[in-house]
Amino acid sequence: MKKYCLAAALSLACLTPAAHADTLLGLYLGAEGWQNDPEGSFAEKGNLQSFDFEDETFSSFYAALEHPVPLVPNVKLKYTELELVGSTTLTDTFEFGDSNFTVGTKANTVADLNHIDYIFYYELFDNDLVSFDFGINAKQFDADVTVTGDVNGTTVTETVDFSGFVPLGYLRAEVGLPLTGLSVFAEGSLLAIDDSKIQDYQIGVAWEFIDNLAVDVAIRAGYRSLVLELDDIDDFDSDIDASGPFAGLQVHF
Repeated sequence: MKKYCLAAALSLACLTPAAHADTLLGLYLGAEGWQNDPEGSFAEKGNLQSFDFEDETFSSFYAALEHPVPLVPNVKLKYTELELVGSTTLTDTFEFGDSNFTVGTKANTVADLNHIDYIFYYELFDNDLVSFDFGINAKQFDADVTVTGDVNGTTVTETVDFSGFVPLGYLRAEVGLPLTGLSVFAEGSLLAIDDSKIQDYQIGVAWEFIDNLAVDVAIRAGYRSLVLELDDIDDFDSDIDASGPFAGLQVHF
């Protein structure tokens, strides 16, 4: 997936004119590191099983193209790495894949929840003091979850795949602090339908330490939270909260 995101970023870069970015087109490229303390549970059948997940640092990359064409939305692509590794001692029967794992034994899991956001948005305000964007986000999962544990004295590994697009509402706001190069921002996507909820937001501070006609460069830092409460999505259920601080670099051509 990283290859897809980088290829998309390069494709957007080819469309950028030599003139100042905001004259015709604006291209944003960014990379972030996300320190994470995940917790939660999942199941394919039956009750959700909680796991103790390891703390990890994940990567995120994005590219956004803004243009002056009326009624045509701007586009942002964002790739998020989210691979959870954990274990638990089963206190109840846990059915996963084609196996019933034995109560009282240890089970290990690797949950590959890497995903891509396809964001289409409009700018309501866009100036040095205030910017506000709104639109939709199609979050694409092509995930797999693996569980290894004991089944009647035999070590068994089961893997369950699930994939698809989840539509979310999207909002972003940023307020600049005059003459400082500093700004505060909030960005998020949200869906709540029946018993399923996906919440992905980040809040933080940016410092633009390079600002000229050719390129703007900013350091960004803050807090990101991703909640995945899935109810029977491709026969998969989850209640996962992955949250923690992030820091990164954004380049604007």
